[in-house]
Amino acid sequence: MVVLKPPYAHYRRNLPHWQHGGAAIYLTFCTLDRFELPPPARQLVLGHCLHDHNQKLYLHCAVVMPDHVHLLLNPWPNATGEFHCLAEITKSIKGASAHSVNRLLGRKGPLWQHESFDHLLRANERGGDVVEYIRQNPVRKGIATRPEDYPWFWLNPGIAPPRR
Repeated sequence: MVVLKPPYAHYRRNLPHWQHGGAAIYLTFCTLDRFELPPPARQLVLGHCLHDHNQKLYLHCAVVMPDHVHLLLNPWPNATGEFHCLAEITKSIKGASAHSVNRLLGRKGPLWQHESFDHLLRANERGGDVVEYIRQNPVRKGIATRPEDYPWFWLNPGIAPPRR
């Protein structure tokens, strides 16, 4: 039997980063110098975002924009009952995707900004509102007419999009 350990985790770079066990986290990270990812690179990045779904994390939704990524996720516990830490999850996605994108584009060096933005959802915040914010991001940026038309948006099949 695995006993879940809900640690409070906190670390600081330029921004503070908080984690409380498996609580939902809204995560955003940007390309270095706002480098624009071409469509094949966005597809690779989306694949890396989905890679650890149902293993290290439960992914609610993801969108890969030309120069940034939004995710809503819950860290999952490992075999010892400790939750995978956000730093490990972020490093895994950013590291693997940078390697793949650099290989695809024949480039070298960092792809992502060193710092990421994360927000621990509070009890009074609705995850559905965050999902809708992420879902509408391509529409707000003028690169899709409807969220469903943007190919680098992923919504967990277990989550129904809001009806309009």
